[in-house]
Amino acid sequence: MTEKKVVIDKLRLSYEGLFSVVDLYKLIDTFLREKGYDKRERLHQERVLPEGKYIELEIEPWKKYTDYVKSEIRLRIIMSDIKEVEVERDNMKIRLNQGKVQFIFDGYLTTDYEGRWEQKPIFFFLRTIFDKYIYKIYTGKYEGQVLEDVNQIHARIKAFLNLYRFTEESTTAPTGKVQFGPG
Repeated sequence: MTEKKVVIDKLRLSYEGLFSVVDLYKLIDTFLREKGYDKRERLHQERVLPEGKYIELEIEPWKKYTDYVKSEIRLRIIMSDIKEVEVERDNMKIRLNQGKVQFIFDGYLTTDYEGRWEQKPIFFFLRTIFDKYIYKIYTGKYEGQVLEDVNQIHARIKAFLNLYRFTEESTTAPTGKVQFGPG
């Protein structure tokens, strides 16, 4: 049976204010390509409501380190009350989106993802011994890599949204708020 170890569980980032949905998607795709992740889109919902668009997106990028270990990230994005607004910056009008967005990051390290060590009970037993005593050093290194990748994408998105916060201060739109941690 494939073993999935939780490295990061429900790291959150919330923002309310101006941002560009298209540029946010591009930022996430660029990061995943740079780090060598393949991407699977589990969920993509859009609904138009009277108060604005509601968009829910769940992305599960993965990356194989070896034939035995791979990392998986689950990124859930929930956007609500998304409206298109025009903002004047440097005497030019640009179109941005305004609304609320929440990110939930999870990071996993998956071992024996092909199920090779489960064909016979003795293989399963050997795999358990192997994981516990021999391969622990290597999986620890890969756990650190998953942790680093999740923290990097979290930091890039946070920096991206903070750029728009400074744009809002120079316009008449309400200020954006970035919230960190649980909640």
